[in-house]
Parts: sequence; structure tokens; C-alpha cells
Amino acid sequence: MSIDHSAARERLAALPAETRIAVVTGASSGIGEASARELAGLGFHVVVGARRVDRLEALGADIGGTALPLDVTDADSCEAFCAAIPRLNVLVNNAGGAKGTTSVMDADEDQWRWMWETNVIGTLRMVRGLMPVLVDTGDGLVITITSIAALESYDNGSGYTSAKHAQAVLHRTLRGEHLGQPVRFTEIAPGMVETEFSRVRFDGDEDKAAAVYRGLTPMVAEDVAEIVGFVASRPSHVNLDQIVVKPRDQHSAMRAHRG
Repeated sequence: MSIDHSAARERLAALPAETRIAVVTGASSGIGEASARELAGLGFHVVVGARRVDRLEALGADIGGTALPLDVTDADSCEAFCAAIPRLNVLVNNAGGAKGTTSVMDADEDQWRWMWETNVIGTLRMVRGLMPVLVDTGDGLVITITSIAALESYDNGSGYTSAKHAQAVLHRTLRGEHLGQPVRFTEIAPGMVETEFSRVRFDGDEDKAAAVYRGLTPMVAEDVAEIVGFVASRPSHVNLDQIVVKPRDQHSAMRAHRG
């Protein structure tokens, strides 16, 4: 399938040389949308990518950015998106998600396949497609939104935790492989953030999704987006390797205080 974003590429190439460009994946809601707004507020021209084009175009118009459809599970979509980016300062790998809560013995292979394709292969495709322009721009930054699930394991979550561990290892490996090149790598690993995440995980079940956050005050997308903005505003010689952030009431993936 041939996808042509040449008009978008021309518009981006015509931006003033001093304009910094950022790409945010999974930008139609949650942490992705909030990060796009935060980066736009810092003066970046933000290219937002996601599957829900109506939301995406509204966001792009609102922040004065560029909206391009993107499905990180589709190789052609990723290739076309990356080909539209002539230069780049910041890539935020945010697209991802979880599906289901089952034991290893009851694992649904389709759910596992989706989680690995979205979190791991999707990140691989975007990094592989955009790393050349990040390096060529001379001051690149890759921010990957993983999870505390990239640092822990927990019962009935092995599909997600294994995918997030793999995504995180992919990201951390890049740090060494590109050492000496003008590109930085930051992993942000959030705990509980109340977004659409749990609704997707529980296939739209609002009661199950709400129960995840019941009795405590979770973070919101803007809390993580502010960290994205802080990382992106550090001088180019400073690399914040890994940032773990949780609500005050959360100790770990399996332990939280609920009032």
C-alpha cells in the first residue's frame, strides 16, 4: 500500500530553520495528547500521529502542529509517516497499551500479539525510521514512555509486563549503540495514570477501569507530560536516562494505599 505524505513533508521542510520539531505517537488522547500540548507550549512544532484521525486533526489544529495518521502496528503506515519528517529534535514513543488480565496458563495469544506489536515492534519501527533524521539534525532526543511494568512483574499481567520489559530493553540498548552521536535517550516509567489505558485493557468495561483507581488519587496525563517537557528542555549535554514516577499512594504495581 502506497501512502503519500509529500505535502506534509514540504510544509515541515519550509518551517524556519530555528523551529524545533517533535513527533508524538499515540497522540489522540491521554499522555500522548498532553505531551503534544506541553511540547507545543515550549515552542516545538509538533507532529502528532495516531489512528483516530478526527481527534488527531482537532489536536493538530489546536496546537498549530501537523497531524498525520499513524498505526504503529502497520509497517507501511510507519514508513510513510517517518518519510514525511525532514528533520527532528524530539521523538516521543508513546503509542502502546495493555489488553486483558490473565494468568500465563490462560494467556490469550491474540492479546499478547497485539501488546508486543504495539509496544515493542511499533517502537522499533518508529526509532528505525526516524533515527537518521534525529542524528542528522544534530540535537536529537528519544523519549520512550514505558511503565513500572517495565521494571516489575505482577500476577495476571505477564503479557503486558513482558512487552514493556522488551520495549524498555530496546530503548536502553539504543543508548549504548548511539553513544557518541548527537542524540539522547530518556525512559519515563509511570505508575498509575488515569487515562483511557484501563478502559482499553478491560475492553471498554467502565466499572473495571474505574476500580483500578478507586480509593486513591492517581496521576493524570498532564503530570507525565510535564516531565516530557522538562526532559525536552534540558541542555543537549544532559541525558536523563530513566525517570520513574508514581502517585504518592502507590508503592509498586501490586501495592497501593486505598482510603
